[in-house]
Amino acid sequence: MQTSIDKSLVTNAVAVFIILLGYTSPVLSSTLKSIGYFAFSGAITNWLAIHMLFEKVPYLYGSGVIPERFEEFKASIKSLMMKQFFTVENIEQFIETEEQEGGKLLNMQPLLAAVDYDKIFAGLVSSIMNSQFGGMLLMMGGEEALVPLKEPFTEKMRITLQEMVESDQFKLALQHGLNAHKIGEDLSTKIESVIDKRLSELTPQLVKEMVQAIIKEHLGWLVVWGGVIGGALGLLFGIS
Repeated sequence: MQTSIDKSLVTNAVAVFIILLGYTSPVLSSTLKSIGYFAFSGAITNWLAIHMLFEKVPYLYGSGVIPERFEEFKASIKSLMMKQFFTVENIEQFIETEEQEGGKLLNMQPLLAAVDYDKIFAGLVSSIMNSQFGGMLLMMGGEEALVPLKEPFTEKMRITLQEMVESDQFKLALQHGLNAHKIGEDLSTKIESVIDKRLSELTPQLVKEMVQAIIKEHLGWLVVWGGVIGGALGLLFGIS
């Protein structure tokens, strides 16, 4: 912001200097005045136009357009975000791409690592003891007779689960179950609610400051070029 203010001040100061020089110079007085006044009018007009974007000027219709229309700015920001970036189609395409590139949407390894195989084996033993084979096992030592089976059972279960989650059938079932389109709709709705919440926190002053920070430095060149073009027209007018 400071850079654009300096451009404006320097341009207007140069124009005023040329005007004063026109009143004091013994030669080309009228030409210098013409250059100075045209440059000053071009620069000051553009500076006022930039100022009117952000500030309300009494009796000048259309001034302060950015803070006065901040609701429209917020709506435009939301529309841009939701219609160009966070559409259901874009999110769905992203999820499907991740599925294709990654082989699967979810990494099942942490889930497999968290399986309590001891608890599964204990459940198996309990089921057997409560079944018609329980009586027979009691005659053979009861639950202790099944202890030697624990390690091979656990290893076999681990391998079986690993093969299952890596199978194409399981991946297809998981993909259908997750439903990229449904996930896309849910994420889009949640993203929209977050954007609405953040935009509701904006005030006219914040919107004005945001836009100023983005474009005012570049708009400062309008003042410079207004002065330069105005001065050039003044030169043509002075020598004609």
